[in-house]
Amino acid sequence: MPEQILILDFGSQFTQLIARRVRELNVYCEIHPFNNIPAIHEGIKGVILSGSPCSVRDTGSPDVDMSLFGKTPVLGVCYGAQLIAHKNGGEVLPSQIREYGRAKLSTVDHHNELLKEISIDSQVWMSHADTIASVPESFEVTASTPSVKIAAYKIRNQKIYGIQFHPEVTHTLEGKNLLRNFVVHICSCAQDWTPDQFVETTIADLKNKLGNDKVVMALSGGVDSTVAATLIHKAIGKNLYCIFVDNGLLRKGEFEQVLASYEGMGLNIKGIDAKQKFYSALENLKDPEAKRKAIGKTFIDVFDEESHKLSDVKWLGQGTIYPDVIESVSIKGPSATIKSHHNVGGLPEKMKLKVVEPLNTLFKDEVRLVGKTLHIDPSILGRHPFPGPGLGIRILGDIDPAKIKVLQAADHIFISALRKHNLYEKVWQAGAILLPVYSVGVMGDERTYEQVIALRAVVSVDGMTADWAHLPHEFLSEVSSDIINKVKGINRVVYDISSKPPATIEWE
Repeated sequence: MPEQILILDFGSQFTQLIARRVRELNVYCEIHPFNNIPAIHEGIKGVILSGSPCSVRDTGSPDVDMSLFGKTPVLGVCYGAQLIAHKNGGEVLPSQIREYGRAKLSTVDHHNELLKEISIDSQVWMSHADTIASVPESFEVTASTPSVKIAAYKIRNQKIYGIQFHPEVTHTLEGKNLLRNFVVHICSCAQDWTPDQFVETTIADLKNKLGNDKVVMALSGGVDSTVAATLIHKAIGKNLYCIFVDNGLLRKGEFEQVLASYEGMGLNIKGIDAKQKFYSALENLKDPEAKRKAIGKTFIDVFDEESHKLSDVKWLGQGTIYPDVIESVSIKGPSATIKSHHNVGGLPEKMKLKVVEPLNTLFKDEVRLVGKTLHIDPSILGRHPFPGPGLGIRILGDIDPAKIKVLQAADHIFISALRKHNLYEKVWQAGAILLPVYSVGVMGDERTYEQVIALRAVVSVDGMTADWAHLPHEFLSEVSSDIINKVKGINRVVYDISSKPPATIEWE
């Protein structure tokens, strides 16, 4: 079996970040809820217990049977460390003061294999309301800070370690070294999980799974669906049938551009002009959720209708990535619905097809690396995220073709200017929003009463949090002037300087 690190999720906001740091060491890992642990096999080289918002002193707090792991090395992080200590007779108490933020290691046992090359005075990040007050004699204290006596420990004669700080966050300056010590040196992982190896293994697995079966897949022009389709195509060739639906809510010229790029990649793709069906479904709808649901339902209907024109299709290809999978099996279940997810979830049920998801073990940045290995055009791999409902959620209020045309023109000016000024790749996502607001203006000697465009550009790593992009004032001035002068119906441009949270990236 391929080697991996098993990460048990106790509900920490940092659990996914632990996985990303392990992956950066070219070691495969998986996250599983603490209450749904997979069978421990010889391929699992180590176990990491995550943090948690809970206290080990609470009734019903997350727990785990340590005997399940046998002699497999275990690293407890924050709550995980407190849990191991608590289960072995140590004392975990409320902190005298909440220990949150930067701290410095005042003592470090450099003979301990976990802490090799970790400096005294190294900065670490604490985030806990409880503290480990004491540990049994079978434990060795291996690191301290001025306010945390037991910042790290090891159980004697066992490969079980605990750390009170978070090595996965960037504020712990030598955290990557610590994780390398655990994953590579203590767990003896080979560091051979690379994009090249993933591509080779995945294509072989797809050939074995799909055989001569036919697969149908919806493409969007985005990174995930493109990389997934390319992997499936390399496995089964023309037995992959791709469908690209023009919902009338794409960016200016996008339908033609995306079709041309896919045909250049040799993909078997069919473009469907379904604009009028979407416009009819959206007529008189103003509520954001109602619009999203109408767009999603119409897409399912159009895609299902086109799929039935193909014979003997057995599989539905999807570009699902690992965060989607983790979210669906998290210990608390899916997060509260802020907005309906732009991925269409009703397709497999309606179409009664088996699902193939070649990217469901990868994070977004890993998908891009795999795409690079597959020699996919950098313009596709570097494309900003674009919501499934498209401009339908960037036109606030009701939608009609005239408003779409106005927004497409304004958005095209903004995105083209970002590319022209070499700012596109410095921004994670950008777009224009048409507001249901009219304002007074003056053009020539005439009074105008026209609509407002809001520009939105953010910087982010994964979209979970985001900050507004600090674009140059001269650039914003140029874009504003171009939009007002060239887009009929717009006489005012504003720039959104909200971060996420509290705002979301999209306005609807």
